[in-house]
Amino acid sequence: MGTDNPISDVESEFKEIDSRKGWAQFYQAIRTECLKNDFTTLAATKNKNKNLNRYRDVSPYDHSRIILNRGRCDYINANLIKVTKADRQYILTQGPLQQTTGHFWLMVWEQKSRAIIMLNRTIEKNQEKCHQYWPKGRINKGEDTLILTDVGLQIEYISEVQASYYTTRTLELKDLESGESRNILQFHYTTWPDFGVPQSPTAFLRFLSAVRRSGTLEGEGPAVVHCSAGIGRSGTFCLVDSCLVLMKKYGNNSVNVKDLLLEMRRCRMGLIQTPDQLRFSYLAIIEGITSDWDSVNDG
Repeated sequence: MGTDNPISDVESEFKEIDSRKGWAQFYQAIRTECLKNDFTTLAATKNKNKNLNRYRDVSPYDHSRIILNRGRCDYINANLIKVTKADRQYILTQGPLQQTTGHFWLMVWEQKSRAIIMLNRTIEKNQEKCHQYWPKGRINKGEDTLILTDVGLQIEYISEVQASYYTTRTLELKDLESGESRNILQFHYTTWPDFGVPQSPTAFLRFLSAVRRSGTLEGEGPAVVHCSAGIGRSGTFCLVDSCLVLMKKYGNNSVNVKDLLLEMRRCRMGLIQTPDQLRFSYLAIIEGITSDWDSVNDG
């Protein structure tokens, strides 16, 4: 891949921004452009929903928010992001709170999601960034089963496989009303710091490769992607994945990274939280189109 055109437009743009140390300025221009988005967030600010948001300044837009059908509450801090040309759709959401764990699993069930991509640890810098929303399993000195009576669902720990910087868990999600159940894969990246970037594009691409090989990104339902707020690390993951799909499909010079990010930000606010994360996205895309990372099978 990439041999027909040794330097892509993305790489040229990266080198140009890097040479003038212009990432902060470039990132700020994207933020300014997004101020034109005047989408409402009325559901998020309703009194009954306020305590269902992890952060006061990260609200889901009404037009793309996921609506829960079962139970008394239809609200969850989550948006559907569609990248139609790449045939990709993702649900980006915050790390569940204790009181939203039932809503989170109900969303996974109702949206027919087959994968959860978790890009944070539950505790970071001595602060809870995400509730422990799945059963750890007896093998990890936890429970094998989590029953969520408020939404009529049960989660069963099945197994896990640990790689050097991520863990892949198999969980069974069962609807207690109908008795129907599905296996859900949880891909848990454990070494990506909050507001930071992974140790290397290679490590990140190997993680992305593992997710892709499972087939869950092409499933009937969208994969659920979350970090703590569901915008920084989550946005980085989805931007890199979408760009690489589009470049493989339409050629290395078919994508304008900034334009795609702006398009994704029309579905969920604040995607990619720092200039560093934006720079890392470019690095991962460049490495992704110049190496055969997608055939690597180790973790």
